[in-house]
Amino acid sequence: MKRFELRVDPLTNEIYYDVHLAGRALLQDPLLNKGHAFPHDERAEFELVGLMPDSLGSLEDQIDRDYNIFKSQTSDLERYVNLAALRDRNETIYFALLTRHIEEMLPIVYTPTVGLACLKLSHILRRYRGVYISPNTVNYTEQMLRNVGLPNISLIVVTDGERILGYGDLGADGMGIPIGKIALYIAAAGIHPASTLPVCIDVGTNNEQLLKDPLYLGIKKSRLRGEAYFEVIERFIQGVKRIFPRALLQWEDFGKEQAFVLLDRYKERLPSFNDDMQGTGAVAAAALRTTTKINCRPLSQEQIVIYGFGQAGSGVANAIVNQIHSEEGISIAEARKHIWPVDKFGLLLDGMKVESYQKDFVHPLEDIASWSVDKTKSPNLTEVVANSKATILIGLSAQPGAFDKALLANLAANTSRPVVFTLSNPTSRSETTAAAVMEATGGRALIASGSPFPPVTLPDGRKAQVSQCNNLYVFPGMGLGAIVCQASRVTPTMFAAASRAVSEMVTQAQMDEGCLLPPLTNVRDVSYHVALAVAKQARDEGLGLIASDERLAELIKSAMWIPRYYPYRRNRA
Repeated sequence: MKRFELRVDPLTNEIYYDVHLAGRALLQDPLLNKGHAFPHDERAEFELVGLMPDSLGSLEDQIDRDYNIFKSQTSDLERYVNLAALRDRNETIYFALLTRHIEEMLPIVYTPTVGLACLKLSHILRRYRGVYISPNTVNYTEQMLRNVGLPNISLIVVTDGERILGYGDLGADGMGIPIGKIALYIAAAGIHPASTLPVCIDVGTNNEQLLKDPLYLGIKKSRLRGEAYFEVIERFIQGVKRIFPRALLQWEDFGKEQAFVLLDRYKERLPSFNDDMQGTGAVAAAALRTTTKINCRPLSQEQIVIYGFGQAGSGVANAIVNQIHSEEGISIAEARKHIWPVDKFGLLLDGMKVESYQKDFVHPLEDIASWSVDKTKSPNLTEVVANSKATILIGLSAQPGAFDKALLANLAANTSRPVVFTLSNPTSRSETTAAAVMEATGGRALIASGSPFPPVTLPDGRKAQVSQCNNLYVFPGMGLGAIVCQASRVTPTMFAAASRAVSEMVTQAQMDEGCLLPPLTNVRDVSYHVALAVAKQARDEGLGLIASDERLAELIKSAMWIPRYYPYRRNRA
């Protein structure tokens, strides 16, 4: 059933909602509910008189009330549950509140608290959101997508729940991740809530704790594998293409084997990307681009060690290589020589068993022929940093303590301004702390982290800033830009454009303090600039709307939804 349409009055140019619901059905629709902010004429028109207190409130009153409730709660999980309940009751208040307090609430609605919520989702879930697709129902995908009741879906975030943050296989309880991710698209980029859809493809779980939990809401079977799994995905994609042919699809928290296959298989068939790989890489590349300005040295003159070479590690490596290639004119093969990938078995070398996505970064044995190491085994992290003369160290290993004082001192001996990125989440899994990096490097390091760290006070009293490499810098703007320009594909060069846009927003004053990324308080402005860069790149590649820069800017600004109450007119048809 169609619930409403956004329209413009041809005489007054007033934007209003043409609403099909009335009475309690209207109050129970979180997209349309205004609570006691319904004006008296709308209360009469929509059969709401007597269904709420007579006093007339405002959105500002409602925001203040719910923010006070948020501040009064004592645990992050309690805050998460309360905010979820608010979103289920009134999305306008929820997103107005989240937009206004984005930095404060970001750790609640997404990492790290969303991970804790997913661990208990079957126990704390109060209202279903999105679409759940299983092998039992996938043949009805088209009908299920129609059941959503929102005909203009332009953004889908989908997971199969296999690799939820650092917690692993959470099955259907992983649905909290697409729900949270979509909240950030809306708050940070202004994508309209009615055009978004979270999806969980429930193909079972190998998590024994969930399989034994009588309250677990997902399918209590071992995870589907092989061709049967990919057939479920294929039928889902076919349904999306038929019902929402222009929708952008983001793959979220799939297992690494499936993630690479799905991204490669569908990148030509619909606009899609994997934020774990491509988004993480773009944000890291943006921060690295800023270090080149501070150090006055291009990336082609750096030696970059990446510790932890899974989805995110390979994504960062590819983003760096693309940046060196596109901006310095160096071949892809030559650019890869500057990347030293290390996993738990050591440096990736010829003859080692590696994943398909790692093969391009494997080093030949002659690259370590002159190293002072035991040639019968792969060099470990410490040996790689010392012998490669590394100047940049990036951690994505989720191994706390991996970057010890001796290792950091070795890095600092190779360069005047060492660069250390500890990108593992949450904070408890970070390879080291910002304070430890500064102590080991004599306060000379440029730092970025995956989790938030406070500024570090140096011996001379100066404060060194720690930039958080949060994917929020890129994925909302990437989504907005791709949707507005109607991109037929999402390409690496579009991510490179997004990366440049983020780095260009860092001011000289911020760089002087060690900032590598702009403040998240300006995230809507960041998303606008990213969206414009993406739309322009898509246009230049012949993959998006052909329009002038000025026209693209106008379209993006007009597409950014601001949470406020629009006038309603009743549709009695």
